[in-house]
Amino acid sequence: MLATMKTARLLLLLFFFCLCLLHVAVSEDEIIADRTCRAEPGLESDFGIQKEWEGEFFPGIPKIKYEVFQGPLSKNPLAFKWYNAEEEILGKKMKDWLRFSVAFWHTFRGSGADPFGAPTKNWPWEDGTNSLAMALRRMKANFEFLTKLGVELWCFHDRDIAPDGKTLMESNANLDAVVALAKQLQEETGIHTLWGTAQLFMHPRYMHGASTSPDVHVYAYAAAQVKKAMEVTHELGGENFVFWGGREGYQTLLNTDLKKELDHMAKFLQAAVNWKKTIGFNGTLLIEPKPQEPTKHQYDWDAATTMGFLQRYGLAGEFKLNIECNHATLSGHSCHHELEMTRIYGMLGNIDANSGDAQTGWDTDQFPTDIGEATLIMLTVIKNGGLAPGGFNFDAKLRRESVDVEDLFIAHISGMDTLARGLRNAAKLLQDGIMSELVAKRYETFNSKLGALIEEGEVSFEELEKKVHEWGEPPLSSGKQELAEMIFQSYL
Repeated sequence: MLATMKTARLLLLLFFFCLCLLHVAVSEDEIIADRTCRAEPGLESDFGIQKEWEGEFFPGIPKIKYEVFQGPLSKNPLAFKWYNAEEEILGKKMKDWLRFSVAFWHTFRGSGADPFGAPTKNWPWEDGTNSLAMALRRMKANFEFLTKLGVELWCFHDRDIAPDGKTLMESNANLDAVVALAKQLQEETGIHTLWGTAQLFMHPRYMHGASTSPDVHVYAYAAAQVKKAMEVTHELGGENFVFWGGREGYQTLLNTDLKKELDHMAKFLQAAVNWKKTIGFNGTLLIEPKPQEPTKHQYDWDAATTMGFLQRYGLAGEFKLNIECNHATLSGHSCHHELEMTRIYGMLGNIDANSGDAQTGWDTDQFPTDIGEATLIMLTVIKNGGLAPGGFNFDAKLRRESVDVEDLFIAHISGMDTLARGLRNAAKLLQDGIMSELVAKRYETFNSKLGALIEEGEVSFEELEKKVHEWGEPPLSSGKQELAEMIFQSYL
């Protein structure tokens, strides 16, 4: 009897051990599926039929409008205070200056999860799966959101809009199905694609990088994924295609062949240029700089580094830059600095509109709310003549604690109003000309004959030395920084 009981206990322990192993295996697979947007079966009803969403995705949310007789005085959180799409500023409609776009990944795939906590977002249209049926439902929600918000552009990553399959062929088939629906919805609404991109950073295969991976198999897979992503972006009429190399960098130089990785990345980008021309895609190719995170050092650290890389490898004429404001601050610059650097070299292609938090050292992707920064940004945009075919893409997400559906609208309204207010301020500042006069006065000595010769490169050091002997010690002149700051603040 005792032996029988011991045997029964042993069998019971073995049974629970097997259950634990099964749980661990399933949990790991679920984690990978979540991180790579892998397809999962959709939830079914009691009759085994996929449930279809009925009615609006955002009931009770009206079409967001600018209240003409209220404007900045409006207390309605679901109304624009500064953004009046059809209003003309400096001869161009506000919507054409700003060309707002919604980022599909943050708006419809942002879960609120962080390294310390589980997801907090539970949108009513979600069924708890990452099935193809759910992806199609999200796309419909996306277009209702865009329509109600009054935004005519949207952006996407391939694996955000369609689930990853077990094979590349299956992944491509999923993507084709979602793109077919998106194309139909674009035709019905008049909304179109600002840009697409390939997600080359989330799947474990890209842990060492994509175009900079030390494994040729990964390099080839990344190329195939970009090929398909560019094709569907072209099919959707996308105006740009973006490369963000989140894992194109290193954690340590001890195990890294720096030159080989940079060379490989350049060859990859050249192949992308070649494929763009092969398929007849006329959109602009954009590179998005970021200094680090998730890598210790990312190869396109900032605008200057990226432009230098493109120049070094003969790619400067094929690419422009997509400047993200939070990435600028992570690299130790202001957003205004990065925009001005790209503008003066003719490389400004698009702006990912967001901001960071000065008290944190990572990419928080918050919606822009700083009126001063928005004004500086719009000064550059106006001087650039606009951003088209680029625009302002809200690469920004709700805070973890913001869990109401209306928060999606409020966040975008606030961001749009911030940049619209910046546009109004910048236009007035440039029209009045006070700041322009102050800057011009600082450099007025170069309006001389000698100054002109210097700028034309027609004067030698020897000639300049003779002038110094003739003039003596240069006089000191004030930079008027405090006056410039006073003037700027008076326009906010």
